[in-house]
Amino acid sequence: MKIELKAIKVRDLFNGYEDNGVDGVVGYDGKLDIRPPFQREFIYNEKQRNAVIDTVRKGFPLNVMYWSKNPNEDTYELLDGQQRTISICQYCNSDFSIAFQFMHNLTQSEKDQILDYPLMVYVCEGTEREKLEWFKTINIAGVQLADQELRNAVYTGPWLADAKRHFSKPNCVAYNFAKDYMSGNVLRQDYLETALSWISARDGKEIEDYMAEHQHDKDCAELWQYFQQVINWVKIVFPKYDKLQKGIEWGLYYNEHKDDKFNANELAEKVGTLMMDDDVTNKKGIFEYLIDGKEKHLSIRAFSLAMKKSAYERQKGICPKCGKHFEFEEMQGDHIKPWIKGGRTVAENCQMLCQTCNATKSDN
Repeated sequence: MKIELKAIKVRDLFNGYEDNGVDGVVGYDGKLDIRPPFQREFIYNEKQRNAVIDTVRKGFPLNVMYWSKNPNEDTYELLDGQQRTISICQYCNSDFSIAFQFMHNLTQSEKDQILDYPLMVYVCEGTEREKLEWFKTINIAGVQLADQELRNAVYTGPWLADAKRHFSKPNCVAYNFAKDYMSGNVLRQDYLETALSWISARDGKEIEDYMAEHQHDKDCAELWQYFQQVINWVKIVFPKYDKLQKGIEWGLYYNEHKDDKFNANELAEKVGTLMMDDDVTNKKGIFEYLIDGKEKHLSIRAFSLAMKKSAYERQKGICPKCGKHFEFEEMQGDHIKPWIKGGRTVAENCQMLCQTCNATKSDN
């Protein structure tokens, strides 16, 4: 890869600046693609954005940026420095103020000081693969790329562009449709990564496999339709929303249990009962438990040390299942009447079993 260091003035960068939202951002007389397909969304917060402008106004050096020159053209793609570049262009465009001063409020000399500030830019030339590998390498520093952002850098194409419109834009359709059930940040690709992990798991594949297979599809219709099916299924199974449903791996449960027969009214009653059960220490796990029946989701309250020692003394160290004697440390507290059958986590319902018997016992 060929790399050349250049000094680019802010006024030249800002010349021709346009932010067309989902259709991209350009600058440098329209010759610089500031947000190519592999780039993340703008994620700087106000403090980070203002720090960039403060650095420029004080004449301090910013970290070097990287542009990629397109073959046989006088056009470029921004490889690294998007957050700083957009911060500078937005301020020059008077999109925000600092200490109640917009760009248009500054004196001409103050404006010229910003516009004449030299940005140090490495201009790189190479193959697409070289540029993308370099992009991943230089983004190890700074606001590190998330795993899905790195995948996006590799699998660019029409499918990804459409997927980002659905899952990765402010107030995108996925956010508006499923924000109550999803955790994470759409701008950091969390919604897209989650949807991809679900559909990939359905097919027994990795996310990279799915993206590679669909990279050149004209749109992400299959992924979007699947995602809607998952969320609609949750709404049917649990029609009464609870904030604890947010962030559950619903797609994985949909993959395994979408054809199971659930009675929404019965489930609602069970949710209410389990919410009131003091032995259930993980209330969020109630919804997962009611889907797959695995008690581990509930984190049933364990017997206290005093309860277990009392049971051990009562049993004289004898395991009631195998009849052998064990030291206290070799035994585990167990519900005499299983919790699933109404047994409570109280001293009278505690027995001590050896580790082998406790591991092999059945509550049926």
